[in-house]
Amino acid sequence: MKISGVDIRPGNILEYEKGIWKVAKIQHTQPGKGGAYMQVEMKNLQDGRKTNVRFRSADTIEKVRLETKDYQFLFQDGEALVFMDQENYEQINLDTDLLGDERPFLEDGMVVTLELWEDRPISVQLPDQIEATIVEADAVVKGQTASSSYKPAVLENGVRVMVPPHIESGTRIVVDVYERSYVGKAG
Repeated sequence: MKISGVDIRPGNILEYEKGIWKVAKIQHTQPGKGGAYMQVEMKNLQDGRKTNVRFRSADTIEKVRLETKDYQFLFQDGEALVFMDQENYEQINLDTDLLGDERPFLEDGMVVTLELWEDRPISVQLPDQIEATIVEADAVVKGQTASSSYKPAVLENGVRVMVPPHIESGTRIVVDVYERSYVGKAG
């Protein structure tokens, strides 16, 4: 499906220069002189290269539709992650690099969505939010107002997030996986 250069959004999968690219960031720019354009930061899903490309509104680019399938994470075997197909129970091994910065959030038994292109897994989507326990939280600094101040905390998986002052070590919280931010207390 062809789309205009200004209709590109983060998360889109595009076919560009004979490769499959995932859009990471976009910035719409309208200079005083000349036409508006979209500055697009993309990552190649086959070899991991990153690039920045300008697309004008007159440019068209092919948006790729990927097949998605649910898999369950079983365990890590060296540098490979072992997943099981939820329908036929077949196991596949994927490189840990496929997850990137979200790797610490992957838990045993977690159901994830694999995006497949020509029957080859090219990306792993974790749930948007997970529950985690805080193992270390800084003390509240006296004089900070509760409405605007957050303090650093460390989750059980080693990831640092900012939490409200009333959150203490041992508390279970909900974390946004992709923003690495506090959402709320776990119910």
